[in-house]
Amino acid sequence: MARSSSGAIVAVLTAAALGGVGFLAFQAEAAPDRPASAHAPAKAGKDKTEDTGGKDKTGGAGADQGQAQNAVPENSGTGLRVVYGLAQKRVWLVGSDGKATRTYEVAPSTVSPPPGAYTVTSRSPQVTGSDGIPIEHVVRFHKDATGIVFGFSAAVDGSSPKPDPAKKTGGIREQPADGRAMWEFAVNNTKVVVVP
Repeated sequence: MARSSSGAIVAVLTAAALGGVGFLAFQAEAAPDRPASAHAPAKAGKDKTEDTGGKDKTGGAGADQGQAQNAVPENSGTGLRVVYGLAQKRVWLVGSDGKATRTYEVAPSTVSPPPGAYTVTSRSPQVTGSDGIPIEHVVRFHKDATGIVFGFSAAVDGSSPKPDPAKKTGGIREQPADGRAMWEFAVNNTKVVVVP
């Protein structure tokens, strides 16, 4: 009797141990720090900054959306240029071959420049923005009749502006890495094309 009782206890303990191991394996499979590919296909995300090198890097289900973002807007001129899309709040740095080498989203200010072709008129490595924030890699391309200066810049601290609607400013804020790319690309007299 003692022998069969011991066997039953061992069987119960073995079953409990196997159940515990199975539960731990289930938890490990569902752990949030596991790569998404271990569970299911990764969701296509919207990358704010894409260094395309002329190629789409979004891939997967988002490839069509990524290609649309990377596509240089029609009627934006030819050759080497910066293209700023007002409605898309996006910039394309376009090489002499007509292909975007980089595209990224920007944060516009309270006033937008009119659509048209301009050239880079001046640059400053670092100044204080109209919002009082230190900015760097300032690339200016237009000053309107009322004195509003339009240009691209990045906040030194990486922040995005919270434009005061009561102030009329023309700063177009970039992320620091995008500001560096613009600075290296858009030297004085580089064409800047603003599209609706």
